[in-house]
Amino acid sequence: MRTQQALQESRRFGVKPIPLLRPLGWLARGLADLRRCPGPSLAHGLVMAAGGSLIFWLARERFWLLAGAFSGFLLVAPILATGLYAISRALERGERPGWSTVLRAWRPHDGRLILFGLLLALAGSGWVLTSASLITVFAPGAITKPLDFVRQVVLSEQSLLFEAWLGLGALLAAPVFASSVVAIPMLLDRRVSVLAAVFTSWRVVLEHPAPVALWALLIMGLTLIGMLTLMLGLIVILPLLGHASWHAYRDLVSGKD
Repeated sequence: MRTQQALQESRRFGVKPIPLLRPLGWLARGLADLRRCPGPSLAHGLVMAAGGSLIFWLARERFWLLAGAFSGFLLVAPILATGLYAISRALERGERPGWSTVLRAWRPHDGRLILFGLLLALAGSGWVLTSASLITVFAPGAITKPLDFVRQVVLSEQSLLFEAWLGLGALLAAPVFASSVVAIPMLLDRRVSVLAAVFTSWRVVLEHPAPVALWALLIMGLTLIGMLTLMLGLIVILPLLGHASWHAYRDLVSGKD
């Protein structure tokens, strides 16, 4: 019954048509928002980059855990960008956003964003445990350093462990991404249930598989670049992606509450 109600609620919102390369425009508009409100935006990036560095430090001697932990961190990152969505919304409305805009976004008016954040955290934790178990059980030797992972998993000619790890990660990450690609900005912007926001997100993916796939590739590619710069690039890249995600939502979802 609740599922049927959420489906009906989701159908109140339309999915706008977009061209294949529209995600590039989202990045351009995200960069414009970052330039217009650099302080709070870069503070988000600094906090999230520090979180990534903390993960690396805690798991530096257990690389089998580190690989999954970073992937899980990326699954949870969209909920951490809630303040960035609020900044972009305020700029769109012609307002002057600041720290108060971010604080209001995080104030728990209701439990919807908290619930969605818990669900993402659960999914991230599940992937961390799955990834660690897969590598620990099937790797030919102990994986304690990045070089061990490269030698015994990535470059191994005796097994398809790396391919299996990537495939399983994609299998688990794809439905999470599909469920959240517009859901979190939508929960911030509209009085809609969590399940209805998830259904709307899935409708977006099903109606625009190619642009959404390009968007996912851009997110993964830019995030990887940020990680390869010892996390420093994430200070700019994560706010850029957060602001761009707001514009993705605005470009894709129509209708009123």
